Parts: sequence; structure tokens; C-alpha cells
Amino acid sequence: MPELPEVETVMRGLEPAMMNKEIKHVQKRRPDLRIPFPENLEKALEGRAVQSLTRRAKYILVHFDSDDVLVIHLGMSGRVLIVSDDDYQPEKHDHLILTMNDGTHIVYNDPRRFGMVFLVSQDGMLSHKAFKDMGSEPLGNDFNAPILKERLKGKKTSIKQALLDQRVVCGLGNIYVCEALYEAGISPKALAGSISLPRLEILTRKIKDVLARAIKAGGSSLKDFRQADGELGYFQHSFLVYDREGHVCKGCKEEGYDKPCVKRIVQSGRSTFYCMRRQKR
Repeated sequence: MPELPEVETVMRGLEPAMMNKEIKHVQKRRPDLRIPFPENLEKALEGRAVQSLTRRAKYILVHFDSDDVLVIHLGMSGRVLIVSDDDYQPEKHDHLILTMNDGTHIVYNDPRRFGMVFLVSQDGMLSHKAFKDMGSEPLGNDFNAPILKERLKGKKTSIKQALLDQRVVCGLGNIYVCEALYEAGISPKALAGSISLPRLEILTRKIKDVLARAIKAGGSSLKDFRQADGELGYFQHSFLVYDREGHVCKGCKEEGYDKPCVKRIVQSGRSTFYCMRRQKR
């Protein structure tokens, strides 16, 4: 599933193709994805100008010169692509096509159809069930060690599981939690509520650093992910532990250790990768 850096990358890629332009035509090529498309999608969007694009957690938000906000979630395999070809012909899994007034097509493609597209109002967005219980944005000013310490207070789950809880901090996924915990030197098995404030200071800083680097690299392309222009992301080439089971991590290698140290375990049905030597507690 695309995580925060991938969604942020797509959102930024869409900005020059959509900002201050009107949607001329909306074409729904099937009735639903994970949930049905809004019945009034055409009426709500056609003739409306895009004022801004933002991101909340793993959702892309398209704001119009009306009370409507178009919300896009990529699910497991969704892509939003910019197609400028005048002779463009929809492909099998192109499920929603927004044609801008300059002829550019914004195409939502999703082979597995686990994504979502829905409308919310500007005023009602924060109370919508998709957003109301979300935690802080990890790149925002309100995500810091004291706040994280308070949200982890009393939690008996592992820090890995806690960071994947969107009520604690939103937008984080498996890849970037593994990478941030490694860089912070914290075991993914450590009890969330037991981690000291100084160590959480390091962790919050590393989370921000990892996410910023991933965004700069265009995200990670492991299976289906593509940027809005169709290009791959490149951060997968910088993984330090994720998907590197049986390898020597960079830190150990630099210290002269040559025995494999990256281990894979399963936590709540998800693979966790960590260094057995550098992440002991």
C-alpha cells in the first residue's frame, strides 16, 4: 500500500496539472471501487476550478471553488496518472477520468480496486469518519516527542504496532516505521509505553528525516506504485533494513561486522525488519 511519501509525491505531481484549472468532464467507468463512487460526482465537479491540493495521512484532497473536497485513497494498487495524449484511450483498469479544461486527463487506475474516491464538505471534513480520529501528521509541527509520549502512555503493544496505529500518528506505514526505528536504534518489539522521552526525541526526528528523504526520492516503488507522471520512485534503493533479511546493515558494516544482522519477524500479520545487533531494546 502506498504510504505517506508516495501519496505526498503523487499529490505534488498533480498540482501543476490541476491547480487553477477547471474540470471539464468526469467519466466513471464502473460504479465503484472499495466503496461506490458518489452518484453526484459529475454534478459536483464539472465546471469547478481546483483551488488547492493537500494531503491528510494517506489521502489526497482536491479542494474546489465550492464546498466540495474530492478525497482519493490509493488503496493497495491505485495510481493517479497525468495523461496529456489527445488520442488517449482508457485502459482496462482506468476507473475514473477527470478531463481538465486544457485537455489533460487525470486518470485513476486501480487493478485491485481497493482504493476509494469520495466527496466531503470543507466544513465537515474533520468530523468525517475517515478523518475524525486521526493522530498528528508526522511532518507537522504538532508531532513531537512529548505528544508522542502522551499518546503512547500505558500502551502494552510494541512500538512498531503503535506507530502503525493511525490514531497515534497518521500516515505511517510498514516500510518507514521499520526504517525509522532502525535509525533511532529502537527495537520494534519494545513496549510502546516504556520508551523514554529522550529516545522518543530521537525517534520523532528520525521519522521526519526518513519521510523527507523518501519524498525527495519520489517514494518507494515495490510493486504497483508510480508517480503522477508515470515514473518510479527510488527510495527502495536506500532501504537500510526493510526487505533486507539476511544482509548486513549499513551501520554494522561500517563498524567492521560482516555477519548477517537484519532479521525478519511478523508482528500483527506484517513483516518487520530490524538489526538484531543495533536494535536490542
